[in-house]
Amino acid sequence: MIRKSLPLTDLAAIICDACRKNGIDVVLSGGACVSIYTNNTYESFDLDFVLLSNIGRKNIGFVLEALGFRKDGRHYRHPDTPYIVEFLSPPLSVGEEPVREIREMRRGKRTLKLLSPTDCVKDRLAAFYHWNDRPSLDQAIMVCKDTQVDLREVKRWSINEGMRDRFDLFKKTLAKAEKH
Repeated sequence: MIRKSLPLTDLAAIICDACRKNGIDVVLSGGACVSIYTNNTYESFDLDFVLLSNIGRKNIGFVLEALGFRKDGRHYRHPDTPYIVEFLSPPLSVGEEPVREIREMRRGKRTLKLLSPTDCVKDRLAAFYHWNDRPSLDQAIMVCKDTQVDLREVKRWSINEGMRDRFDLFKKTLAKAEKH
């Protein structure tokens, strides 16, 4: 089932589906969403899943071990894939706000739950806003260039985060990137 050539999206769907079948509801977030929304223009090797509740946390190890993963600190690794998997505690949020929209993507018979493109951009901007992580700004720009993002919602959220000046920098950087 899991092999070296398995794309990130398919692996994420396998994990999401296995969790769901075991009563664990998770949503993919972070750089893996950027990879998906940019068709691997940005390549992530981390699959960060956010638990929607604490129910099932103790069962995650059993689910992943059944798929061939082994625990390595706070991560899970599989010998046949370069991707590492991590599960983050609830709530599913971007900055100080709960995520409003969870997307579903079908991969064969499996369903992957992941952040919407707009919440993916907010997730990346949160890292830029709060930790001055410039690569996260670049990733937010990539998602905006490759998919439909509600920039009015990103602006509203940014202002609520107290980051109007950082949002203005994001918009200027995006405008410059869209010219190239």
